[in-house]
Amino acid sequence: MKLKEQQERDFERLVQRQRQTIYSVCYLFANERQQADDLFQEVLIRLWKGFGNFEGRSSEKTWVYRVALNTCVTANQKQQRSKDLLPLELDKDFFAEDERNPAALRLHKRIGKLHPFDRALILLWLEDLPYDEIAAILGISIQNVSVRLVRVREKLKNITD
Repeated sequence: MKLKEQQERDFERLVQRQRQTIYSVCYLFANERQQADDLFQEVLIRLWKGFGNFEGRSSEKTWVYRVALNTCVTANQKQQRSKDLLPLELDKDFFAEDERNPAALRLHKRIGKLHPFDRALILLWLEDLPYDEIAAILGISIQNVSVRLVRVREKLKNITD
């Protein structure tokens, strides 16, 4: 088997294993389903470009989170420069369980009102990642993760729907 074909198959397996991780990040940074799908595609492009250089110094999931978050934050910054950020409007089909769980829908709306870095931090925390992995993904210290999480959770309590 040719090296390129093997690399393509390895990448396909990576995407299958990490699909939910990528979609979770894209969903959190999107205003609508089409934007989430576009972000998902952009993340896949960036993952593919970096796939051959991934050395395994961090876990696969950490690397995917980092690429996805950087891609979504960059896209979010470009959008903010071009126009004011619209409030998050969810496509009801995107995650059907949100319709059955009003608390999850409220939380998603509140998270959408946070700054991109805080959104990334709370997403990783909600995914039950350990603080050391969150620190590695975001490029901050473990202690900083702890301090920032306290502040972000306080912000979430004070955001009105």
